[in-house]
Amino acid sequence: MKKRNANGLKKGAGIRTRRLIAYVALTVISFFCLFWFYILFINATRSNGELQSGFTLLPSTHAWDNWNNLVHGTLPIWRGMFNSLFIAAMSAVLSVYFSTMTAYAIHAYHFRLKKYIYPFILMIMMIPTQVTALGFVRLVSAMKLEDSFIPLIATTIAAPVTFFYMKQYMESTLPASLIEAARIDGSGEFCTFNRIVIPLMKPAIAVQAIFTFVSSWNNYFIPALVLHDNNKKTLPILIAQLRAADWLKFDMGQVYMMIAFSILPVIVVYLILSKQIVQGVAAGSVKE
Repeated sequence: MKKRNANGLKKGAGIRTRRLIAYVALTVISFFCLFWFYILFINATRSNGELQSGFTLLPSTHAWDNWNNLVHGTLPIWRGMFNSLFIAAMSAVLSVYFSTMTAYAIHAYHFRLKKYIYPFILMIMMIPTQVTALGFVRLVSAMKLEDSFIPLIATTIAAPVTFFYMKQYMESTLPASLIEAARIDGSGEFCTFNRIVIPLMKPAIAVQAIFTFVSSWNNYFIPALVLHDNNKKTLPILIAQLRAADWLKFDMGQVYMMIAFSILPVIVVYLILSKQIVQGVAAGSVKE
């Protein structure tokens, strides 16, 4: 009995030690992840002269001045916010939905070219965006779709990375017997996909929706090639224009304020969808 108690105490002490190490490591990592956001918001409260004078951890009193100068400046930041939100939200919805549908088709159906389609999509995933940029811009110009959101949203429907993630997740969570049971019960293919597959894929959908939204939100390269009208430009383009101002008009406080303004929707979307991830995983474990 004494040996068992001693072993139990040793195991308990070992578990507590590992838990303490894990908490310390997570605290340090969290600090370094959040520290840069803190610095960003601190710099957004400082004037251009204060920013040039050096680094500080204390906030200043110029936040309202920076915001007022930014709002009443030459750049349409509210319009840019709406443009970025619209493009990012539509891209996230369409990319996740159609990528899940593509993964479901390859997972659930059997056809002749099935074994070739999957590696073909993965090959497309390896092609850098910069390689196809010139041809894409020429196509957009030929179709007279410049200064339009259509090229930026429609191209996200074909997302090989999102498809690959959905396909891998589907293989572990969607058994073929469930699909067969739904067909036997008389469920149509779209009904099966929308009412059975989509709810089972909620955790994966939430993860990929976050990634797609953030990727589209931060995208500068392609929108800069397609959008030329100031009222159609997204926030990353407007931030670049603000930073490229001549030295007489350059104000680093406004730049930091605009960057802080631009990341708030991303934080909100992440917090909302991260809840869905936890709830989806918990629901899945209860069903098991």
